[in-house]
Amino acid sequence: MIVDVKLLLERCSAQLTEAMQEAAALASGQAHGEVLPEHLFLAMCSTPETDLLAILDAWRMDAAAFAGLLERSLEALPSGTTGRPVISHELVSLLQKAWLVGSLEFQAEKIRTGFVLLAQARLLRQDPGRTMQQPRNGWMRPLRAIALDSLRQRFKDIVAGKSREEDAASAADGAAGPVPGTGESLQKYCVDLTERARRGEIDPVFGREDAMRRIVDILARRRKNNPLLVGDAGVGKTAVVEGLALRLVEAEAQGFDASGLPVMLKGVRILALDMGALEAGAGLKGEFEERLKAVVEDLKALETPAILFIDEAHTLIGAGGRPGADAANFLKPTLARGEIKLVAATTWSEHKRVFSRDPALSRRFQPVPLEEPSLETTVEILRGLKSRYEADHRVTVRDDAVVAAAKFASRYIPDRFLPDKAVDLLDTAAARVKVSLTSKPAALEQVEQHILDLRRRIEALTRDKSHGLTVDEDALTRAWHELKELKTQAWTYSDRWRAEQQLVEQLIEIRSRLQQERTEMGMPREATRQEAMLLLGQLNELQHGAPLVRHEVDPEMVAQVVHEWTGIPLASILQDQYAAVLQLEQALHSRVKGQGHALEIIIKEIQAAASGLKDESSPMAVFLLAGPSGVGKTETARALAELLFGGEQSLVLLNMGEYSEKHSVSRLIGSPPGYVGYGEGGVLTEAVRRRPHALVLLDEAEKAHPEVLNLFHQVFEQGMLSDAEGRPVDFRNVLFILTTNAGAEAVLTEPGLRELTTVQRAERLQAAVWPSLREAYSASLLSRMTVAVFAPLETEALAEVAERKLARLAAQALVNGAFVLQIAPEAPLALAARCWDPESGARSLDRLLHAEVLPRLAAAALSLKAAGQHRAALTLTVDAQGAVSIMHRAQPVPNSGQVWAAPVSPVSPVPPVSPVPPVSAAADELSDSAGGGESYDVVFSAGSGPAE
Repeated sequence: MIVDVKLLLERCSAQLTEAMQEAAALASGQAHGEVLPEHLFLAMCSTPETDLLAILDAWRMDAAAFAGLLERSLEALPSGTTGRPVISHELVSLLQKAWLVGSLEFQAEKIRTGFVLLAQARLLRQDPGRTMQQPRNGWMRPLRAIALDSLRQRFKDIVAGKSREEDAASAADGAAGPVPGTGESLQKYCVDLTERARRGEIDPVFGREDAMRRIVDILARRRKNNPLLVGDAGVGKTAVVEGLALRLVEAEAQGFDASGLPVMLKGVRILALDMGALEAGAGLKGEFEERLKAVVEDLKALETPAILFIDEAHTLIGAGGRPGADAANFLKPTLARGEIKLVAATTWSEHKRVFSRDPALSRRFQPVPLEEPSLETTVEILRGLKSRYEADHRVTVRDDAVVAAAKFASRYIPDRFLPDKAVDLLDTAAARVKVSLTSKPAALEQVEQHILDLRRRIEALTRDKSHGLTVDEDALTRAWHELKELKTQAWTYSDRWRAEQQLVEQLIEIRSRLQQERTEMGMPREATRQEAMLLLGQLNELQHGAPLVRHEVDPEMVAQVVHEWTGIPLASILQDQYAAVLQLEQALHSRVKGQGHALEIIIKEIQAAASGLKDESSPMAVFLLAGPSGVGKTETARALAELLFGGEQSLVLLNMGEYSEKHSVSRLIGSPPGYVGYGEGGVLTEAVRRRPHALVLLDEAEKAHPEVLNLFHQVFEQGMLSDAEGRPVDFRNVLFILTTNAGAEAVLTEPGLRELTTVQRAERLQAAVWPSLREAYSASLLSRMTVAVFAPLETEALAEVAERKLARLAAQALVNGAFVLQIAPEAPLALAARCWDPESGARSLDRLLHAEVLPRLAAAALSLKAAGQHRAALTLTVDAQGAVSIMHRAQPVPNSGQVWAAPVSPVSPVPPVSPVPPVSAAADELSDSAGGGESYDVVFSAGSGPAE
């Protein structure tokens, strides 16, 4: 009798093997710990053309009903087991009896599904009472109707023509897989990288010569000759091995003497282990290890040694399923003796999680760290791959697009690594150009979709009108007018699209001729070159800087892909960094009011960093912004994030009041080993790792614990910081801004600031706050920061802030409120005069807007909508006494489809705030002031009480 489960499985027919694998999958899917006969019989019911189905049909039994009994029996079994199921002793015993039935009574070489049914029926007949007393064995009742003697006599006639010949299955179809030592497992579970390189299916590899040289050195060792490539996902670990395969193929063609490779690698193949094929169908415990063992045995049996490459090698740990018997343990002795040559690859996190915890395994490998390539190296890699992508996509890739792909990927896609993200970016841009050559432009599709939407809207309004319902006639008229304009635009786009397509096709053909002439003659003909220049000029003139069909990959196309991936505005991506720094002064002054002295300090420091004259090992800049609340410190940080880093998504905001305890350091860099949260990373380190070009804002830094602030000493000086897992984080492209209220009282009480020059004001304010800063921060930390002190806002500066806030409110009202909001010219200064408070700055203005302006504006807008007045115009005014009024223009807006608002004239002084008149008096004044001009209806007005 066969007692070895492995040999027993080898004796199964193809159909029974298929059913066994399905049974294991059923047990695993239902979290059963063992594969029972019920699983096997249910799997055999779903396996086509088996003896079982033929026998059930011969006894006129419903196979579906029988399967239903099996499913109900399985539902009663306990579940919740994790890991792979094992074959139960009950099923092993059944298979052994089936083998005896087949070999002794039918002289069969394979166990057929019919033999399993016959063996189960005999077990039922031998002890029917005891068997049927078990609740889960109710599925066996139909088998009692089968006459065993009749079945044995008629077996061949029953299965003939109704089931496949299960005896015909070979041993290769069994669960055990290929026979070790024959080389069959290498063909089934490995991919020959050298053969792929020979067929030209592998892209060339650039910039990784040092890593290849280290791999060759390790492979040349007598023992433990197993390199382990360790690096982040996307840095090119697999590409290094593929590059080595390319070099082996080139050495075969050119000779090893000229290749730089040792002669020991002559004839060597690199075989990549296919983990998917190795695991596919390995539903039983021990099956995966047997396949891997066959691969190892085949490698040992090769006359010419081959190198086995295992990508994502950490997946081998625990792959076997039994404790102490996973796949890695099978490799340890072989690797230690140097019987096979193995190259593995894994990431840093998986190396620490898996290999570092198994010293017996890690010492079998020699780590080869693979860092992310520099920006310059990435550009060279892309230049080397450019011809491959040009040939595949049949487009031209400009060199400035290559540089842009590397630069944009490094700056705006921080959650991935070079060169992978840059290659994907360039590939996507080239694919988009290829698609644009034949597909309809996105601009035309958008216009056509808008036309369909408008037609549905017009149809709905027209139908309601024909039914006697009240509709918005203005909206219907506007829809017809807009539909006419869109149709004209669609026709224009369509004509231009066809014209561009023709010119682009001609230009591509001319450029192909240019390349052919350059290859054959060394340089193209002048006539061909002039023809290409003429076509390019015609195309540029037709496109007007907004092409519908693109003929080449340029930086704008690369930036457009980045915009769609990240959401960063296209203009911010295409903006030149140096031009942005040069324009920083004007942009900052337009955002932050009344702080020219502090902004000048910030701008000079950033310009020095951008010019490359500062120490490259330190962060871009470190500023400590001091001053009272509401004077623009945080707004400065937000403006710098938008102007220098593309938007507020690059702003890392840390409220330092949350880090007042000593142990809160772990929140910034991650928890140490053994503590909750270990391995998840820190708030600061992970944010900068994902976005290395960012602005880090440490708000209210004086509230942090001194130990937390000490953490930044190294960052501010060296530009590097290691997290709790020991991984270095680069802060050299980070702009740090710390805000503090320390010394605010000294700033508020400093006299005579208005009469001073910008330089004098900055010096006076720094001298005033310096004692307070020395008390709040250590001298070593202060020496690493540039201090800029913000002064209290004057009324004029606060009026400019009010003007910006009201303009933003008007834009938001037009988008969300469907009405036009006009701001009276005197309103900003009047609001500023009413709420001016040196201690709260612009925050008092926010309180005033939220307390009085927004509620009344919302009430007015809702009233107008309730009255059916759509796209109306509201006017916000503030009189000399500070009374806020919102008026409604009596006549409709002439062209409400356009965005418009009254221009705000330069602010002028207003008289001091006087007692507030009654609402009716204010309404009378406003009505009188409008006399002779357009008529206004006063909707709401309010007095100038104290701001809350």
